Amino acid sequence: MSELSPRLALVVGANGGIGSETALALARHGWAIRALVRDPAKAPRQSGWAYVAGDAMDRHTVVSAARGAGLIVHAVNPPGYRAWNRLVLPMIDNTIAAAEAAGARILLPGTLYNYGPDAYPLVAEEAPQRPQTRKGRIRVEMEARLEAAAARGVRSLILRAGDFFGPRSGNNWFGQGLIKPGKPLSSILYPGVPGIGHAWAYLPDVAETFARLAARHDDLPAFARFHFDGQWDADGTSVIAAIRRAAGAPRVPVRAFPWWLLAVAAPFNETLRELREMRPLWQQPARLDNRRLVSFLGEEPRTPLAVAVTATLAGLGVVVASGDGPSALPLRGRR
Repeated sequence: MSELSPRLALVVGANGGIGSETALALARHGWAIRALVRDPAKAPRQSGWAYVAGDAMDRHTVVSAARGAGLIVHAVNPPGYRAWNRLVLPMIDNTIAAAEAAGARILLPGTLYNYGPDAYPLVAEEAPQRPQTRKGRIRVEMEARLEAAAARGVRSLILRAGDFFGPRSGNNWFGQGLIKPGKPLSSILYPGVPGIGHAWAYLPDVAETFARLAARHDDLPAFARFHFDGQWDADGTSVIAAIRRAAGAPRVPVRAFPWWLLAVAAPFNETLRELREMRPLWQQPARLDNRRLVSFLGEEPRTPLAVAVTATLAGLGVVVASGDGPSALPLRGRR
């Protein structure tokens, strides 16, 4: 097995959920971590990491930060889905320029946004990308730019996964929709349709998969894509049941997400407009086919759902059940 040299990874978006988890996983696998953050003074500090102040929109900063790196983790997104049309493509262009200058491989977390219903219910890597949303079209263009860059020697790896959840990230449907971080569990707000499956991805597992793929660098094509199955909830009940068990609250009510409210408020709020675009992914089953990943790695890292949900609730400061009954855990490290 060959290894990248040097074993230095630049993480753009290191304060976010997937960025921080991927950095932690790479560090466990022996990588030195350089974190590009807007304000290092406000960033949660990890021992042994180097912090660089900068903005992913500033090409000179990104290129400078990537000097000497073998990997660049592109884990940055506009906050609250705002200004995707103005920010997302320039940011990936800056990362491509940095990777080209450094000779690094780009690691990009992929999404289901790229696909339309014609690719459902089981989505393979080579399925046609015909998205029906604005964010989906932007994500398709991101990947097209990576594929084009591969022709001139810029290597990349896309790992596509479902909706993220994890103990160090509340900026997702689990942490901002299903539950309320930092509060006792009084209800579960579910955006989906009863009986319809949904794709979830536990962030530590996604990050571990990235690290294992990076360890097989020389076996990857210049433009590599893998799909991560994650925690497939076949009928929308498994994650709800796991939350109830972890919180020791088997009868906590499940309420329907108020999509109608988004329709009313969307004209006045960009974040709500963007969230509303995601509704079709909750109305139809879209599962990622991970056979290519399993064939390459031998297995897909997967934490048992009960363990993953319990750790997530604890990390988000939600009351979870202990051996002596429910107890409140402190809010920690949520980004």
